[in-house]
Amino acid sequence: MISNGLVGVRRRTVSRRTFLASAGVTVAAATVGARGVSFAGVAESVPSQLTVAVIGDGRTGVWASLRAGAGGRNLEQELGTKIVWQPGFTASLPVMEAVKASSVDFTFATATAVVNAVSARVPIVPLAAYPLPVDEVDFLVQASSAIRTAADLKGKKIAHQNGTTGTYSLIKYLETAGLRLSDVQAVSLSGADAFTAFAQGSIDGWIHWQPATALALTKLGDKARLLPDVKTYDYAFYVARSEVAVKHPQVFAKFVKIIRETQAYIFAHPAESVALWASQGGFPPDGAERAVYEKLIRDARLSESTAVALRPIDEAAAVSTQDLADNFHALGVLPSKVDVRSFLLGAQFDAAKRAVALELGE
Repeated sequence: MISNGLVGVRRRTVSRRTFLASAGVTVAAATVGARGVSFAGVAESVPSQLTVAVIGDGRTGVWASLRAGAGGRNLEQELGTKIVWQPGFTASLPVMEAVKASSVDFTFATATAVVNAVSARVPIVPLAAYPLPVDEVDFLVQASSAIRTAADLKGKKIAHQNGTTGTYSLIKYLETAGLRLSDVQAVSLSGADAFTAFAQGSIDGWIHWQPATALALTKLGDKARLLPDVKTYDYAFYVARSEVAVKHPQVFAKFVKIIRETQAYIFAHPAESVALWASQGGFPPDGAERAVYEKLIRDARLSESTAVALRPIDEAAAVSTQDLADNFHALGVLPSKVDVRSFLLGAQFDAAKRAVALELGE
């Protein structure tokens, strides 16, 4: 739901003052611990460049708008550093391996990626979080299928991308009928492979996030339909690689603020934003994709739609992510139990949180 160009976020409202607030902070030098970062209040330099992970080709969404200078912004000028964009990741989970390999400095990450990063001791600093759109995920079944509810999924072959938001939504949806992941034939497929399998009829259902499912429905027409009451439960985060974050917390805090303001601009200018993405090759300028993307913006269903609610890591984000971790561990998706709540709320990140809070006007 959009009012005066801005979206009413489902689980948290954000004022115009918050979008526009800007403040300074001087924190920078730090020491890296085994599980986190401790910041000290000394003068900060600016990195010569930052490598930013891009899920997909980066020709749609916040990154596309920033790269194209939407709203007259110049990201490199505002941050005072060169930005190197690294596209091609299929989801935020594989990005964590790139962070561990020191080839990515900053990224969007779903809660599932953060949980796995903590488990694998990937050196990240959690900067800010927001709840994903509650209806970001869709569950597609064949139009002729007898599947109508979660209870009907027992024994069926269901595609999801393992360890992602789609997996968590599948787990929670099955729970509504007293089922577990082991009660279905769960097959891990990427969005593109799952679409092909679904279109060929080799799977009974497919759960995934936007824009993949909305675009799939447009292509499949009356051959597919959606199951009701499927929800998205987890949070999304922006995280930085520790080695860089400890030296330049102010830069990353400012980056978070720019992301939130850019998402607000996308909401205020949906048609312009979609036209911009089309001009960058995100989709044909006059095809069906353009209408799908504009509707997703207006309905606030894209992963970054609720980034207008970006704020420092809080108890709500930590508790939600711990619940996800506990579910994944109980079902064998995560091999060991992870205390992600303590990690996210750890005092070692307090200075980073203060930097972000000041930039966001919290």
